[in-house]
Amino acid sequence: MQEFWFYVKLGLNHVLDFGAYDHILFLSALAIPFTFKYWKRVVILATIFTIAHCISLALSAFDVFTVDVGLIEFFIPVTILLTALFNLIYMRRGTMDVGMFLHILVTAFFGLIHGFGFSNYFKMLMAEEENKVMPLLGFATGIEFSQVAIILSILGIAFLLQDLIKIKPPIFIAVASILIICITIPLLIATFPN
Repeated sequence: MQEFWFYVKLGLNHVLDFGAYDHILFLSALAIPFTFKYWKRVVILATIFTIAHCISLALSAFDVFTVDVGLIEFFIPVTILLTALFNLIYMRRGTMDVGMFLHILVTAFFGLIHGFGFSNYFKMLMAEEENKVMPLLGFATGIEFSQVAIILSILGIAFLLQDLIKIKPPIFIAVASILIICITIPLLIATFPN
């Protein structure tokens, strides 16, 4: 059980590491168009992201599939940029008009990409482990807890700014998405494949 909690903490630290803030940026971009009224939808998306993230880790840990980490490191900020741009395109249509199916597909695909970004490190951790399922479950649990905390924080900020301070939702979505894009552009430049 001690091993399980070690991997839960590793999953928490993986997402909440402000030094590697790409996860936080992606989750922020994902949650920005939603309000507390639709919190279940965002948590479902976070869970789908966690499952996809862990599928790529499992594929790597069990030597089923590996990818060029340098390329993945570039695709991670691309996913953040695309999610923020998606928000800008659909901000006038409202969350209900976008539909969950597209959100689910894109979130699952982006989760796979983000998982492969961490896969080499995770594979090294798993090298000495006989049972790889329990560490994967612990890691997934840590990721899920931290993602829900981030999403609820973003929804709380959205509530504060939109409902209490009365900033109109399209303005909030636009400003927050543009801010995420501005933070992501240096990541894109730094990870651009040579």
